Amino acid sequence: MSVKEYSNSTKDNASSRKYEHAAYQLYSLAIEGLTAGIPACISFEQGVVLPLAVSTASAGLYLPDYLGLPLPSLNPESSDKTILIWGGASSVGATAIQLAIASGLQVIATASSSNSAFVSLLGAEPFDYKSPTVVPDILSRLQHGEVVGAFDAVSTDQSFAPLSIIIQLLKRNIPVASVHPYDKPTDWFRPKYSKAVWRDYLPKALASGQFKPKPDPMVVGHGLDKIQHGLDIQKAGVSARKVVITL
Repeated sequence: MSVKEYSNSTKDNASSRKYEHAAYQLYSLAIEGLTAGIPACISFEQGVVLPLAVSTASAGLYLPDYLGLPLPSLNPESSDKTILIWGGASSVGATAIQLAIASGLQVIATASSSNSAFVSLLGAEPFDYKSPTVVPDILSRLQHGEVVGAFDAVSTDQSFAPLSIIIQLLKRNIPVASVHPYDKPTDWFRPKYSKAVWRDYLPKALASGQFKPKPDPMVVGHGLDKIQHGLDIQKAGVSARKVVITL
């Protein structure tokens, strides 16, 4: 099948887990269904925030094995249905917030108090995960209306524990999607879902500003020899930023 939407004059964003599609080569291959054009208003440094975050968030939100939400739209129908996203200031969490809103959902998301404004800017109602009352606060918010699920973008004991309490006390059968490694590979290359997000929604949403590559990139070096430096910074802890090495 010929590809007509891209040329050597466009900036593109692509996602893949296969080594033959790796970016560190003179000519990189890309899967058409997992490629989206980057508008001129978005730099490569901003665009690199997207691939892992979009694919991971999309798998958890849209695949029927997980939350099975309505696919994103530029003009979603609003509803009173709510989703809880734990870790809204992370790259996956920030992406999940925007996609869920594009699916017509109300979003509540956890973040530290210092990142509550960031989460609000994305369109979610923030809750401080460090607050001693975060569980009852979220429970009170979720008592009324339909809760379609929870998305755990952190997937550590610090998120598992409060989430499990919330789900138990709600006393409703609520699905939970997690980014925690699973022993069965996730098939998020299904054409229906990848096309709906990467081809039909993302390019137009980026161009219009409806979807933003968040959190902002934090460029910490240039060249392959700086990758370890970037990993060290990531390991030390980064809040509401995406560590980026330019080439």
